[in-house]
Amino acid sequence: MAPHPNRVLLSTAFVALAAFFWGLSGGIGGMLTDQGWSPVVVSFYRGAIGLVFVLIWLALRPGGSGLSKSRLWFWSAVAGVGVAGNFGFYFLSIAEGSVAVAATLMYCAPVFVYLVSFILRLEQPTPFKWLSMVLVMLGIVLLTGIYDMDASEVTLLAAGAGLLSGLSYALFIFGFKYAAPHGSPQEILLVAFAVLALILGVLGDTGQLVAAFTTQSWPLFLILGVLGAGLSFILYIVGLNHTAPAVASIVAMIEPVTASMFGVAILGERLAVSQVVGIALILITVTALSFYSNSRRHPTE
Repeated sequence: MAPHPNRVLLSTAFVALAAFFWGLSGGIGGMLTDQGWSPVVVSFYRGAIGLVFVLIWLALRPGGSGLSKSRLWFWSAVAGVGVAGNFGFYFLSIAEGSVAVAATLMYCAPVFVYLVSFILRLEQPTPFKWLSMVLVMLGIVLLTGIYDMDASEVTLLAAGAGLLSGLSYALFIFGFKYAAPHGSPQEILLVAFAVLALILGVLGDTGQLVAAFTTQSWPLFLILGVLGAGLSFILYIVGLNHTAPAVASIVAMIEPVTASMFGVAILGERLAVSQVVGIALILITVTALSFYSNSRRHPTE
């Protein structure tokens, strides 16, 4: 039985709102790193506050027996390593470069998923997919200015961290996918965010981790955690229940667009014409690739 149209519309709105919140979180993280806060510390509080929300979600909607299964713990821990790397490298890329560059490079995650799938023979290569790879790589070259690093405003560290953020997000996707058959989303996120908090808590500067409680910037940390991990992940997962994957792949483009606009409008970042072309090329190509893949897997949606 098909879901009611109003439910589908509400679910799509949830996905869009989650993507919008993720976009804002990039800008807020940029504000915090500009103030001198370590990207690791910023990432820790984003994930730790998200963990509190997931605990509340699990208490309200108990997941069942998933937490008693070793496979859920293993794959959720893999997802946790992925999301820890995604947050950490994302904010490092922002601190060393710009929000627009970091958000766009992170959005390349589906390309990494395809490359890994090709290598492991989990996905069949096609001319369209290879063309998409080439176009995304061209977009990355234009965005980062890697063809002329002496004149480029994007450092190798910023570009590398942005790409590693996307690769880490791909790891999170794989971990979450393989954990899903063994438990509920809230159970998976509970373990994943707990692993994130453990990793980043150990790697973070102890002085800054403690100072965040008394700093005047604590509202930014709170908003970052609530929007960037607490509400957004829950909204996204709930929204996917009645949102076609092809639609979700298009709606997700709200995140890098929002982050880029925040960087330009609020943080005063500037983009060269070649970078704008690179951003557009990456966003359009990745969205088309995701739409193509999801429509073939779900032809009736």
